[in-house]
Amino acid sequence: MAAGGPAAAQTTPAPAAQTVTPIIVPVVTARYPHDRAAFTEGLQYLGSGRYVESTGETGRSGVRRTDLKTGKPEVQVATPLATAFGEGVTVLGSTAYHLTWQDGLAFTFDAATLKETGRFRYSGEGWGLTHDGKNLIMSNGTSALVWRDPKTFRSVRTVRVTDQGQAVKNLNELEYVQGSVYANVWLTDRIARIDAQTGKVTAWIDVSALTREVSREAAQAGRPLTFDDVPNGIAFVPERGTLLLTGKRWGTLFEVKVPGVKVDPGVGGRAAPRR
Repeated sequence: MAAGGPAAAQTTPAPAAQTVTPIIVPVVTARYPHDRAAFTEGLQYLGSGRYVESTGETGRSGVRRTDLKTGKPEVQVATPLATAFGEGVTVLGSTAYHLTWQDGLAFTFDAATLKETGRFRYSGEGWGLTHDGKNLIMSNGTSALVWRDPKTFRSVRTVRVTDQGQAVKNLNELEYVQGSVYANVWLTDRIARIDAQTGKVTAWIDVSALTREVSREAAQAGRPLTFDDVPNGIAFVPERGTLLLTGKRWGTLFEVKVPGVKVDPGVGGRAAPRR
């Protein structure tokens, strides 16, 4: 007590409110057939009802351009290194880029013919790949997203992904949409929506209902999903403001609405490459 006066009242500040990262459940608007043999590693919508997809597994890896409604490939090529495990793919301009898991090699293809046009070396593993219209964005299984120059494949920027201050690891297939990077988290039913500038997760997309649906259908067909047939594959459809979602060896590709994803006519109308 201070001399000559009563004790000053003391207050304990209330603890700061803990913010919780929102969890979003997507709304399915359409379903399309998807190749059950495709161990999906990369997915990107090209416009005009077509998408590019890459597949993994040693000896079965490749890149294909596929008709959305039928699920049938129009053109496909094997990953040029036969012993490689293929990973993500993205098309920027007239070039398709394709990663490998542990070989440190990225291949480039003519986007129309899928004929190989070049190779790049990188260190570490290759997982997912997308682009922001200027640079490539790559994941490597850690919490890092690496922006790369498409002409040299050199790293120009790295962002660490966090949720409530904790690192988010196992970032896999990627899609850049309107300032955010959407990332499958390997072996989970969650997609992280990541602020491309800060690396902070701004929302989680819960796709567990989609997993249950394809798992049930696969079991009924006598070909049940295995432990690693997980969600993997995100593609933005700008003319409808939707996402395409699928997984490794899934028999369905879902088109979904997600809050925050808007129609983007400035990106729409991209013609699919022709032979």
